[in-house]
Amino acid sequence: MLVTHVLTHVPLASVVGMNSGLGHTGEGLAGRTALITGAGGGIGRACALAFAEAGAKIHLVDRDDAAVRAVAEEVEGTTHVVDLSAPDPVRDLPRDVDVLVNNAGLQHVAPIHDFPPERFELMQRVMVTAPFLLMRHCLPHMYERGWGRIVNLTSVHGLRASAFKSAYTAAKHGLEGLSKVAALEGAEHGVTSNCVSPGYVRTPLVEGQVADQARAHGIPEDRVLAEVMLQRTAIKRLIEPVDIAATVLWLCGANSGHVTGTTFTIDGGWSAQ
Repeated sequence: MLVTHVLTHVPLASVVGMNSGLGHTGEGLAGRTALITGAGGGIGRACALAFAEAGAKIHLVDRDDAAVRAVAEEVEGTTHVVDLSAPDPVRDLPRDVDVLVNNAGLQHVAPIHDFPPERFELMQRVMVTAPFLLMRHCLPHMYERGWGRIVNLTSVHGLRASAFKSAYTAAKHGLEGLSKVAALEGAEHGVTSNCVSPGYVRTPLVEGQVADQARAHGIPEDRVLAEVMLQRTAIKRLIEPVDIAATVLWLCGANSGHVTGTTFTIDGGWSAQ
């Protein structure tokens, strides 16, 4: 049985310590407002911790009530329990957002001929349509202020493909394209839009794939990490959420104003091959 570990509750100081080599990554975020989706755990929680330490006011969006409220207590943030697959998920969310982090996602592993169409559509709604609706919702405020940051958590699957991941790969490719359009439209208004494209991160989403991958590839679960998930990476270990949060935070800081329309790939060397 493959044994992995879900990210435990890391003290705020630990996240800051991971960022210390980057200098004042959060400079200028005091007084800013950030909205983070999928904030109940994993990368979303790590981003919330980093932004809170940088002085931002945090709105946390997740469908898991208990999880997102626990993170809100850590960062003194505001919770929004929202199903992003709903017809109008942004209706009750704030518009006065300076930083938008589209992080929420889900996974389903199956060959195309067995992939449930309703599951495919659900994944597009959460990972492409919801980010579009959130951008549409928040961009007027950013334009009015003359400053804004959009960071989209895509994936190495926004740049590459894997068998049995048709919906996830399609959604992440779509979000990459959407992010570039937002960058072009937002440039004259002081708004940047970028993607952070991780490989396999130590999150519940990744850990939940082990059994599915074992079934899809016809191998035991204890072989999935080495033979499937990390087979194409040079660095043979899972990425930690705090490492992704450090990059997201930098993209919203004082030294990244000319970085837009691009993708920061953090994949252990996967896409170098």
